[in-house]
Amino acid sequence: MAKKLTEEDILNWQGDDYMNEDHLAFFRQRLLDMKAELLANANATSQHLQEQEATPDPADRATLEEEYALELRTRDRERKLLLKIDSTVKKIDDGDYGYCDDTGEPIGLPRLLARPTASLTVEAQERRERLKKQYAD
Repeated sequence: MAKKLTEEDILNWQGDDYMNEDHLAFFRQRLLDMKAELLANANATSQHLQEQEATPDPADRATLEEEYALELRTRDRERKLLLKIDSTVKKIDDGDYGYCDDTGEPIGLPRLLARPTASLTVEAQERRERLKKQYAD
């Protein structure tokens, strides 16, 4: 078993063995940790919503409903992120992780550290956003 890499190891990596076994193990664990945290948040939200009591004051009730709505929107975004995490772990399993979906080029370790679910290089992402903005105008 190879030694477990740290973020610092990843950032300081110099070599031509991009997305080697150690890198893949590091990012798999990072993704699984993210998933566990999101699931814990969802569970906490569920518990929180079940424990709330009705309040007779309309202003308090409105405040609570707004807080619930915000919490549920956050959980919905997290649910979408969970799907992306699962598909990213599958990319690791399939040997496609770390490479741009558009160009096939390496995404880069610093970008993957910042956003482990990234599927595009910064340049490809910017190109997509420019095109999207062009068609939106």
